Amino acid sequence: MATKGIPFSFRSWQYMSTAGGLEKNLTLNNVPMLQPRANRLSEFQFLHRVAFPKPASPGNDFAGYIVKLAPGLTLKPGQLVFGCAGTVFMYGGAMSEYGIALVNQTVPIPTGLSIINAAGIAMAGLTAYSSILPYSKPGSRVLLNGGSGGVGGFSIQIAKCQGRHVTVTCSTANVAHCKSLGVDEVIDYKTQNVLQALKDSPYNPDAKFVTVAVTHHLSFVQFMMMAECMPRFLSGTKRQHLTVFGKPDRETLLQIAEWMVEGKVKPVVDSKYKFEDLREAYQRLKTGRARGKLILECAPEGEYAA
Repeated sequence: MATKGIPFSFRSWQYMSTAGGLEKNLTLNNVPMLQPRANRLSEFQFLHRVAFPKPASPGNDFAGYIVKLAPGLTLKPGQLVFGCAGTVFMYGGAMSEYGIALVNQTVPIPTGLSIINAAGIAMAGLTAYSSILPYSKPGSRVLLNGGSGGVGGFSIQIAKCQGRHVTVTCSTANVAHCKSLGVDEVIDYKTQNVLQALKDSPYNPDAKFVTVAVTHHLSFVQFMMMAECMPRFLSGTKRQHLTVFGKPDRETLLQIAEWMVEGKVKPVVDSKYKFEDLREAYQRLKTGRARGKLILECAPEGEYAA
């Protein structure tokens, strides 16, 4: 062990390729300990195969304790924090025993919120907040196309606690789950015609259409371009289409955490996995049936102490 209990190396799940599925390419490696640097700049990488550093470690959301600070920071070693790991969300490195996070995307875990529940907030919570609250107001009607996943669970609850009327689409198996989160109306796409249900609803035809950016794949980029341009090209009508990224923001992270402490937003955890079982977690994620967040535990809860 290095001085002050910090090891010289740590375990990190890494990959060199995503061919055939990320979970089939992950290996658990020992890597040298990282060193925090002040004012580390964010990067932007577009082409995954060309520009991403390899080996890369996936994962963005994290919760844990601080072991070492860059110079000039006000947080403290041993302090429990949560937020977004790394400098690029596509390979944040959260699937590791240790990691580096920027100050502007890391906040203390408030009293009353467990580290497990804090671990699942960041990207899903930020995306839900950013895609709903800036584009609506109390009393607005909000439609969520899919309400049972990680973003959907936060979206329902954040919208409801801020006075929005919420309708979601989901499968029959998830109707009860969505209702338990407080949704006002559910459209079961297994038994109902979603398009007809929307035509019969009082939603404003001038409403904004918000797409949540969840991947960097070329197919999604093509979808965003079509969603923005095709309605205008085919009908001459300018739809208010927006693409929203869940950008790290300390104030928003703190607000969501406070709502959770107050009970206005409850954590929705589908399942927890041991650190060594990351591949199984990704397999569960790819089924599309997860209700809420998947949590990977680097250490059993209760052992998070510097």
